[in-house]
Amino acid sequence: MTSEVKDAKPEENKANKSGIPKAVFVEDVHVYMQQAENESAEVVLRRLDEQHQKYKFMEQNLNLKKKRLKVQLPELKGALNAIMHLEEKDTETIDTQFMLADNLYVKAKIPPTRKVGLWLGANVMLEYTLEEARTLLQKNITQAKEASDVVDEDLGFLRDQTTTTEVSMARVYNWNVKRRLETKKLASSGESGEASV
Repeated sequence: MTSEVKDAKPEENKANKSGIPKAVFVEDVHVYMQQAENESAEVVLRRLDEQHQKYKFMEQNLNLKKKRLKVQLPELKGALNAIMHLEEKDTETIDTQFMLADNLYVKAKIPPTRKVGLWLGANVMLEYTLEEARTLLQKNITQAKEASDVVDEDLGFLRDQTTTTEVSMARVYNWNVKRRLETKKLASSGESGEASV
């Protein structure tokens, strides 16, 4: 029985590439409940519920990150297209419109240029040559796509861990209900046996 108890715990230490811990699947509840750290079903359920809440919190954060990346990718692609257009028209003045505010555009003439300013965030803009800007934007697009793939992978992993935790919670809860019913049944049969004597 000692080997079974040891076998029930090794998955707790595992995690995916992003460090999200793997959920413990409680296969044999009776053996799992005999482990030293499992004082009662309430303690185990509280610990599993805490883990479940952590998974939900991580899922919420990853969904926010995914939304940011979905907004960021088209912006990066639009900036890259603008840089490529400027490279094509490097000797001509370009007539265009730019957004001054929401739904407010202004006509502009862009003289031939070899430099552009890119917003880096946190109210910071740097001037780059067209080639440097193109290289930076292509790198950022690649990184955003890779980050989006990692987020999708992590969300799938989290869904699996959430489901595993929910199943484990249900198994421990059902085991506890069954144990209580058996205890009541034994207590009531013991009382009826005493009454008949």
